[in-house]
Amino acid sequence: MEKIKIYDTSLRDGMQAEGISYSLADKLLIARRLDAFGLDYIEGGYAAANSKEMNFFQELKDGLTHARLAAFGSTRRADKTVEEDPSLQAILATRAWVATIVGKTWDLHVTEVLRCSLEENIAICHESVKYLKSKGLEVIFDAEHFFDGYKHNPEYAIKVLSAAAEAGADVLALCETNGGCLPHEVYDITEAVVQEFSGVTVGIHCHNDTDCAVANSLAAVRAGARHVQGTINGLGERTGNANLCSIIANLSLKMGFETVGSGKIASLTELSHFIFEVANLSPVMNMPFVGESAFAHKAGLHVNALRKNKATYEHLDPRLVGNERRFLLSELSGASNILAKLEKDRLAEDKDLARQLLHTIQDMENEGYQFEAAEASFDLLIKKALGTYKSAFELLKYHVNVEMNKAGEIVTEATIKLRVDDMIEHVVAEGDGPVNALDNALRKSLLRFYPGLGDMHLVDYKVRVVNAQAATAARVRVIIESRDHDAVWGTVGVSENIIEASWKALVDSVEYKLLKDAKKHIN
Repeated sequence: MEKIKIYDTSLRDGMQAEGISYSLADKLLIARRLDAFGLDYIEGGYAAANSKEMNFFQELKDGLTHARLAAFGSTRRADKTVEEDPSLQAILATRAWVATIVGKTWDLHVTEVLRCSLEENIAICHESVKYLKSKGLEVIFDAEHFFDGYKHNPEYAIKVLSAAAEAGADVLALCETNGGCLPHEVYDITEAVVQEFSGVTVGIHCHNDTDCAVANSLAAVRAGARHVQGTINGLGERTGNANLCSIIANLSLKMGFETVGSGKIASLTELSHFIFEVANLSPVMNMPFVGESAFAHKAGLHVNALRKNKATYEHLDPRLVGNERRFLLSELSGASNILAKLEKDRLAEDKDLARQLLHTIQDMENEGYQFEAAEASFDLLIKKALGTYKSAFELLKYHVNVEMNKAGEIVTEATIKLRVDDMIEHVVAEGDGPVNALDNALRKSLLRFYPGLGDMHLVDYKVRVVNAQAATAARVRVIIESRDHDAVWGTVGVSENIIEASWKALVDSVEYKLLKDAKKHIN
């Protein structure tokens, strides 16, 4: 298998995405995780930008086991020599093994942004590469706006690449900086460059403004590029960079190239979720390969076929990228969806049970229920249908009070009275709002009977109006996401009363946790 070098710029280009700001600790954590994943290059940041960037390189200089650490910078300024240029000197100060420098290849940028002559820009690029090579560094020349430059003035764009190549650049990375090109354009231009520079590695760096960054990157590889730049999850400025999750999966599993090694690709989904977590972003559900919905099936016709042969509606085994197959339940479901869900409990042969559950789900969804994000509630439905469900407690009553004191402060208090076996608990708890107060009171009343609840907490709460035309009398659907140390689960409740809907979802969440813990003890 031919090798494609993968270059990650999550710690620079990825940080330019709106809403992302990594701390030094975050950057170190991400770099070590990317290194363990098996990437060839990790770009640490713009060395001259600020002290945090430089501290990162100082902390990590001996900390990578596989990847080569790259420091990013620009070619020398027109009014500076290479020895005086702050960007080039900052790269050297990082002591990184690789220098990635961006140079202008679009004549428009040379005359309108750098405000120097075209010949002077060629000299700037040549001298900057040659200087860094003289210091023993591997040099990657990022040809900024190369595709726009080539379309406007191909002769000049090639001259700039020639200057960098003659100075010793190890990689000529063609940057589709504005993200406006389509795959056929990227293929044709990359092919022309590869033919022109047969002795130099050609790379590709794409942005996603036309939603073609991944397709453009793959087109460049087909045209001969052997170095691909991007970010995990496609994070980046504007609409993002080329998504390395999709690129790595496609190159390795579809196109037959070696990237990070087959053993590492199975952790691709985990890596994607890790980056989202550190960035404090919600994972993109429908992201190819690694999204939670990437292998989720809802149509009954599809599920029926999948139960017979997985290749009918899946382009690859989700386990290859560390993901999993999911069968969704809704009013669109057929019996096959129910049977597929029952397979994990070895109940798939019970056709009567499947039909009963299907009718129940359809009736409940007509009322506003939705089980796609509430599989824990569905698991409880199965146990109720089988007659094996036994509630962990009996509710006697609950009361929620919200009042404002003289200081204008809102005080929320929930009172719950319930029975566990022959014992009655009557507790009061405060919270940040009625749902939080109810959650606190419920777990407080049950904790001495079920200590495992101390490990559980609510992580997300969503409310959706089901029938908006009913105005303030409309039913609402509440989805609650809970987690403990080893799992995350969703539950649902529906009612015209938002407190009651929340209570139903809370009870299901607690009941599921207790059943999960009991099953673990049995096993």
